[in-house]
Amino acid sequence: MICVMRNSTPNARSAAKEATHERIVSVAARAIRRQGYHGTGVADIMKEAGLTHGAFYAHFESREAMLAEAAAKACAESTALAAGAAGGASPHALATLLSAYLSRQHVESVERGCPLAALGSETPRQAPEVRRVATRHIKEMVDLIARQSPQWGQPAAHEQALVTMATMVGALVLARAVDEPALSDSLLEAALKHLTQLTNSTHAADAAPATPPGAPG
Repeated sequence: MICVMRNSTPNARSAAKEATHERIVSVAARAIRRQGYHGTGVADIMKEAGLTHGAFYAHFESREAMLAEAAAKACAESTALAAGAAGGASPHALATLLSAYLSRQHVESVERGCPLAALGSETPRQAPEVRRVATRHIKEMVDLIARQSPQWGQPAAHEQALVTMATMVGALVLARAVDEPALSDSLLEAALKHLTQLTNSTHAADAAPATPPGAPG
């Protein structure tokens, strides 16, 4: 009786290729935030990943395809960090998220930070698949912020989340752009103060008891 042994080599090769692919994407996700889309070249990414330039097309059809995957990886990491900072729906969840986002540590952690702040000005000139990734991430972040509101599900919560998101990203971009540390910190603090007051007023209004009909206003 002959016992036929199954060859596990194809599975091992597939797993190795997948791990290599993930390594390239992770390197590219950091690089695009650090250097921008325009400053991220295939040769540099492959070198940093410990691979030859020629191996690139075994993993991607084009540079744009790699950038789209890198952007998706960066956005997924950013969403996970924001969700972790929020820690769940509570009156303090959004305040915690805002403090983490509008922090000196985030300003200095460009290659691991928010891809919207790092790449927003370049995104309109990218391929459609890259812009689609950015659009999806903005929607996810707006929804995450809106879920922290006691008015979640209502138009007001969505609108406030849009304003909050725009203020967060804008403040971070400006805080990184200026060459005066004091001004950078002031931009972060002013945005954090404004958004915290906005959040607190929303929670206070929701918690206030309704005025009975006919009672003095």
